[in-house]
Amino acid sequence: MKTGYMAAMALSLLVAAAPARAADGLIEKTSPHGVKQTLDRFESVLKAKGITIFARIDHAAGARKIGQELPPTELIIFGSPKMGAPLMTANQSIGIDLPLKLLAWRDDAGQVRIAYNDPAALKARHQIKGRDKLFGKMSKVLGALTDAALK
Repeated sequence: MKTGYMAAMALSLLVAAAPARAADGLIEKTSPHGVKQTLDRFESVLKAKGITIFARIDHAAGARKIGQELPPTELIIFGSPKMGAPLMTANQSIGIDLPLKLLAWRDDAGQVRIAYNDPAALKARHQIKGRDKLFGKMSKVLGALTDAALK
């Protein structure tokens, strides 16, 4: 019995220490700002780094067009050929996940959340080998960009 309790405690500590994930393959973080402010800040960080912004989609506005209510929910699509092209030469199927996306939304508790695809999950999904350094850099850059926007 004592062994089972210790194992459960160890598992709960590991789960608490892991990066926040909404589901397999997503990294999720909490924002102290509103949805629009969060994406405005993220967009500014991207522009300052010279990263291309392809589109910004307001899902709540789309829902209103059909008479539905959706809490604030926005998506930004962004990327850099310097990172994307070498991944696509390894396996073009990753193009379904590139350019990258960041979703911001207000949850049922009123908290603003962001989520983006974990580069490690993209690597596994598309079975890309030999690009570990690039996926590591992508992970580090995404973490830094999102952290800067959430300050």
